[in-house]
Amino acid sequence: MGNLYVVATPIGNLEDVSLRALRILAEVSLVAAEDTRTASVFLRHHGLYPRLLSYTDHNKSDRIPQILQRLAEADVALVSDAGTPAISDPGVDLVAAAREAGHAVVALPGPSSVVAALSVAGLRCNDFRFVGFLPRATGELRSLLEDAAARPATLVAFEAPGRLRKALAAIDEAMPQRRVAVCRELTKLHEETFVGTAAEALEHFPAPRGEVVLVIEGGEAKAAPTDEAAALDEIGEMKRIGLTRAQAQPLIERHFGLGRRRFYELWVAVD
Repeated sequence: MGNLYVVATPIGNLEDVSLRALRILAEVSLVAAEDTRTASVFLRHHGLYPRLLSYTDHNKSDRIPQILQRLAEADVALVSDAGTPAISDPGVDLVAAAREAGHAVVALPGPSSVVAALSVAGLRCNDFRFVGFLPRATGELRSLLEDAAARPATLVAFEAPGRLRKALAAIDEAMPQRRVAVCRELTKLHEETFVGTAAEALEHFPAPRGEVVLVIEGGEAKAAPTDEAAALDEIGEMKRIGLTRAQAQPLIERHFGLGRRRFYELWVAVD
């Protein structure tokens, strides 16, 4: 049985590809590509001429059985239009089908516009949430941004240039002080990353062009308040029924989020 190789390809600059990816693309019996024309340009640039098969969101129901039939005999590679397949991409259905049929699915990591944007934005990012393309409907977009404004996670999204200003205006309304990175044409000739508030970005991009990745800075994480009055009541009850400090400590610390020292202070404060 063949392997399905999930191969990351350049998001712009054709040199952004691993040596392993080039070797696998030269060896497989078939390359399933979201856009065969884009894939051909990339492959020819590196002197590769494998057999290509169009695999898109529109034809995947017909293509998946064909690709599984080929996998029964040989290895197949999956590439997206650009970047890493199966992330906000129809490749996820082929991956799932290949796994269900018992084939090994092998990742060949590489370019990702999401990670590339995060790396150059310079915004705090201990946690991030990727949402694909922002919703087109105004109400859905507003709801998403209001939810994001209340979270500490950085938000990453794709946006078309023709809708960028609408998105920036909505961000400005939902979180006017939050910094935004507009990463345009990453790794391409006219690459640009602008960082500022949404209002500043609106001034900077009067007529946006090119593919855009938006990075919206997360809010400050807020520690949940500790209800020490309730902790004192619970400690009192534990003492009343005869629990020792060693028995009570892990229960109180876990339930109320107290540190060891603060637990001890509350324990001795209860008669």
